[in-house]
Amino acid sequence: MDQVRPDFSWGFPFSAVVGQDRLRLALILCAVHPGIGGVLVRGEKGTAKSTVVRALTALLPAVHDENGTRPARLIELPVGATEDRVVGSLDLEKVLRDGERAFQPGLLSAAHQGVLYVDEVNLLHDHLVDVLLDAAAMGRVHIERDGISHSHAARFVLVGTMNPEEGELRPQLLDRFGLAVDVAASREVDVRMEVVRRRLDFERDPARFAERYAEQDAALAAAILEARDRLDSVVLDDIELRRISSLCASFDVDGMRADLVLARTATAHAAWRGAGAVTAEDVRVAAELTLPHRRRRDPFDEPGLDEQQLDDALRQADEDARSGAEEPPEQEPGTPPGTPTEPDGGGTDPDDPDGPGGGAPAPPERPAGPTGTQFTTKLLEVPGVGEGAPGRRSRSRSSRGRAVRSTAEQGHGLHLVGTLFAAAERQVARGRSTGRMILDSADLRGAIREGREGNLVVFVVDASGSMAARDRLSAVTGAVVSLLRDAYQRRDKVAVITVRGRAAELVLPPTSSVDIAVRRLRGMKTGGKSPLAEGFLRAREVVLRERLRDPQRRALVVALTDGRATGGKDALHRAKVAAGLLADSSVASVVVDCETGMVRLGLAAELARRLRGGYVRLGELSAQQVAGVVRAAA
Repeated sequence: MDQVRPDFSWGFPFSAVVGQDRLRLALILCAVHPGIGGVLVRGEKGTAKSTVVRALTALLPAVHDENGTRPARLIELPVGATEDRVVGSLDLEKVLRDGERAFQPGLLSAAHQGVLYVDEVNLLHDHLVDVLLDAAAMGRVHIERDGISHSHAARFVLVGTMNPEEGELRPQLLDRFGLAVDVAASREVDVRMEVVRRRLDFERDPARFAERYAEQDAALAAAILEARDRLDSVVLDDIELRRISSLCASFDVDGMRADLVLARTATAHAAWRGAGAVTAEDVRVAAELTLPHRRRRDPFDEPGLDEQQLDDALRQADEDARSGAEEPPEQEPGTPPGTPTEPDGGGTDPDDPDGPGGGAPAPPERPAGPTGTQFTTKLLEVPGVGEGAPGRRSRSRSSRGRAVRSTAEQGHGLHLVGTLFAAAERQVARGRSTGRMILDSADLRGAIREGREGNLVVFVVDASGSMAARDRLSAVTGAVVSLLRDAYQRRDKVAVITVRGRAAELVLPPTSSVDIAVRRLRGMKTGGKSPLAEGFLRAREVVLRERLRDPQRRALVVALTDGRATGGKDALHRAKVAAGLLADSSVASVVVDCETGMVRLGLAAELARRLRGGYVRLGELSAQQVAGVVRAAA
């Protein structure tokens, strides 16, 4: 019989935020079964995401280690952390002082049996996200680096929070989070008033505020510990396991991770409610937490799970579970094993929706995107070496990548060869003639590493009448969406400017959420004249303003046009002058020539020369053509 779980609030009115009850449950289930793999919390700013995560730590069971008993820790991982800081590295002080090869643990070790919290996880470098999620899934960290082989336990509740407006996680990384929850602020006035009142009460007297909810928190902590103890005894029979597998198959999720996480979550939910076996209701609750973010195969797919679709899939899963539990019919003598038996000798119509296989739900439909053929684009790259945010577009100095030379400055890992060379020059002065090399901290050399950065990609899309022919517009729209998908994968910020009529409109200011750009393109208006000069000037304005906010992020302007500037008197001349001003501002650019037909005026190529940037024809933009990199001029 189910136990009554304690009613708790952690001092926060959960009705204040839509989805907070589900978030609270997701955190508890991960506390009960850390093998679930953590929780990704998506929501707008100011929805108490961080508040709820920090409150969880006090509810976790005490940790017993070689040093005694201590409370569970909350370890926060900064977005700018290095891989050495996260997984650990060679303890250089012991190496140089004692000649001992020793390991210095990182944040993953400190988070063992506690909570590892990553705010703005969507801004964390991909390779660090992979390290975190691997550790959360395996429960251990293995380090093979710098001549050290080390392994330690790292069982923690991983929680990542993010604001979707600042950019999405790649679908491959979304799948690595066990559970995902979306939260949004309530629009009810009374609820919002209560949030403000409680916050003011906390600020006035934090100790008294915590004391008010101490009894509820203690009851919740005890319930989590009981559920942990009960977890191994919860039964997941073949009927419910078949239900889980059928449900994952009906949603057409990739791989087997969803099946495993769903099974673990359903088992944890059964343990949490005090049951001895998993039921269909446990599976449903688990599906609501594990499947929504796994349906996104494309960055422009909408997140979420349709309730009706879930109901239909659960009905089909229930039929599969029941049919699988029934004894298979006896085979006729001489019939190969596994041959289906037809009752009453009747045949079946393969097109009959009620026939065998006809009741299986079709894979979920994806939202229709903008028209036009989409493809993998060539790499458009800013020349030179920058120092911007980690990404995958242009060359940059980074904390991760290949070491190109050594430096006396520290911070990007040890350059071993450089360190040895620096020490070798001082051996005579240090009195060494034989034996081990004498090392000193002054010999240490850091590594200058070269990796890839993300850029600000400003799209200037010519939407004038000369571009509005159906076939051409379809091709251009498909190209823009392909470029946006490429920007998403390379972790760029994007901005979109459309040029038509008499003005250039900034339809999307710089953002990391490229799926918003696609939604804006769906409503793009076309027709009229082509004021390209205004488009280039607007792009220059956007880039210069963004430089003040983020001086390290380099910009790339991508203009999709046929070059036919028709916006007013001397439009083409003004477009060339504006292109020159953009080039004089040290802005890299690429012109995608959208001109078609037998007769070509070559105006887009002339604009590319004035921009002192790259040039590529629309039909040559696909990476399926001759492989290469289109580099812009700085």
